[in-house]
Amino acid sequence: MNENNDESIPAIDVSGLTKSFGERPALRGIDLQVAQGERLVIFGPNGAGKTTLVKTLSTLLKPSSGRIFLEGMDIRSKPSQIRSRLSLVSHQTFLYDDLTVYENLKFYGRMYDVPALNERIGELVTWLQVESRLYDRVGTLSHGLQQRVTIARAVLHNPSILFLDEPEIGLDQQASLAIGDIMKADGRRTVVMTTHNLERGLELGREILILNKGKVVFQESRDKVDPTDFRQVYNNCTGTTGE
Repeated sequence: MNENNDESIPAIDVSGLTKSFGERPALRGIDLQVAQGERLVIFGPNGAGKTTLVKTLSTLLKPSSGRIFLEGMDIRSKPSQIRSRLSLVSHQTFLYDDLTVYENLKFYGRMYDVPALNERIGELVTWLQVESRLYDRVGTLSHGLQQRVTIARAVLHNPSILFLDEPEIGLDQQASLAIGDIMKADGRRTVVMTTHNLERGLELGREILILNKGKVVFQESRDKVDPTDFRQVYNNCTGTTGE
């Protein structure tokens, strides 16, 4: 999946990453490595910098300083090549309301040169149970159905790195099950998810990270985290008394 086809190269390799909005720092020197095929879940209170980190790693925001390598490639020198390997599910659907579900997926599929595109679309809409709405305009769909189509859009080109920013907020049951399928699937895809839901994050992640005030304050393998103690660890790291 990486430029040199070397699985020892991290999917994500970040050093000294900062991001400020004017005089307000959002990320304060992030160092982070994520192995290929890892499932990283990022926790943190509101304002911790989770969304800023995901948007910066997914190239939607430019870092103020620091270095980001995705699959061995510097995002500053090969942005277009890197973007073809990424995808993002967030509060923004990146769908066109005036186009049908099929037209949206066809547009993105052509943009990414997805082979056997119609078959791939059929596979995804069946999985997400939106085949009956395939020719309805996205703007007429409920929020839950739009999020299902967003998931289809995100995985359409089989990205090797997938970012999920609070993906389960407002999801219906089918879309939530799909997120679980994505997180639990074995394979080489690297998934980074942010969430406030401690129980769900611990269920789905293999690597656990807490971000607070723009800094990494805790990182550990899920196997070494005791779920019964983790809430206290979270509270201690963030200085809070609850989620």
